[in-house]
Amino acid sequence: IVEEKLSAPSKAAGDLRELYLGLLYSTEELKVFGYVTNTKIKFIIVVDSANSMLRDNEVRTMFRKLHAAYTDVVCNPFYIPGDKIESKKFDAVVKAIFQGN
Repeated sequence: IVEEKLSAPSKAAGDLRELYLGLLYSTEELKVFGYVTNTKIKFIIVVDSANSMLRDNEVRTMFRKLHAAYTDVVCNPFYIPGDKIESKKFDAVVKAIFQGN
């Protein structure tokens, strides 16, 4: 689904820099949102449709915070690209994002 969204022709030149892919897929139970970085790292957020009344700008903010936390991890000189992320700080940021803090 992400690859399909990325390969879709954009409507304006400004869309080329847009990292947020928006709602990718929706069912009665789940909503799937996507985000891709400039370096082609893909983030997916899946939320419960029944309990979630998230607005588009709130999902964008969640992705921006997640992207910033991920960037902090991979910029650490002790992190080896491709390794599992084992960071208490990253885990805390992710938990805070999804708890609405």
